Amino acid sequence: MKHTLSVVISAYNEEKKLGTCLSSVAHLADEIIVIDNSSTDQTAKIAKSLKAAVYKRENNLMLNINKNYGFEKATGDWILNLDADEEVTEELKDEIQRILELEVSQAKKGYWIPRKNIIFGKWIQHGFWWPDKKLRLFQNRSGKFMCKHIHENIEVDGEMGELTHPYIHHNYDSVSQYLTKLERCTTSESIALREAQYQLSWFDAIRFPLSDFMKTYFAESGYKNGLHGLVLSLFQAFYSFVVFTKLWEMEQFPQESMGLPIVLHEFKRAGKEFSYWMITSRIKESPGILDKLILKIRRRLSL
Repeated sequence: MKHTLSVVISAYNEEKKLGTCLSSVAHLADEIIVIDNSSTDQTAKIAKSLKAAVYKRENNLMLNINKNYGFEKATGDWILNLDADEEVTEELKDEIQRILELEVSQAKKGYWIPRKNIIFGKWIQHGFWWPDKKLRLFQNRSGKFMCKHIHENIEVDGEMGELTHPYIHHNYDSVSQYLTKLERCTTSESIALREAQYQLSWFDAIRFPLSDFMKTYFAESGYKNGLHGLVLSLFQAFYSFVVFTKLWEMEQFPQESMGLPIVLHEFKRAGKEFSYWMITSRIKESPGILDKLILKIRRRLSL
């Protein structure tokens, strides 16, 4: 017996990409639900023309609230959650079909699926952008978002599995699109930090962006993505800096006096950390045992 599948999609002004998303699941889904977050373009019209059930909701800062609303409307045995700029490949459709044919006792409660991110025209194959696994397929009434922050995953009550084939995320096409999304995401993240009673300090203005750059570019091998990797790592640093400034704004821009020596000391500390990660990355890339040994000695001396 094949179980039924509801595809739930949340969309806001996605007239350019929604059609591709819906077409990719047209022969897979028994039901398609589109939550239209008060779009001002043709998003809702396109969804209806492709036989999706459309529910209009307020464009809430916490979009996961609307996604959960879509889960509540779903009538299928299983739910596949997608964003409007995502596309299911033929290979993944075949894999999902096999899950739908399993007996309930044989299937997991939910499945993590790798996501292939296309950013500025390139598949980003290194760093946190790949395999970027997301929990998107789950048994109905078994999962939902907790709505604590904007980047959280669906939480499912039960044992998880993993699928092999990825779905495609047609991510940022332009710098303007990135900056538009940054506005929403940084606001949500700064609110989450404030609610967690994070104690902001002046040195966070330096540590937030530098730490994220070094993590993304060096620790997670973002440098392997070429110029795309450098630009995206710098964007990640900028993202973190904006989170800092928004949190500072929420606290009414408190003044804090610090002399030049203490600021220089903080940059010197950051410089040592930068040197550590730069040498560590060279160690990973170096083919020779002797070269690795020399670099490890240099790394120790740099601390």
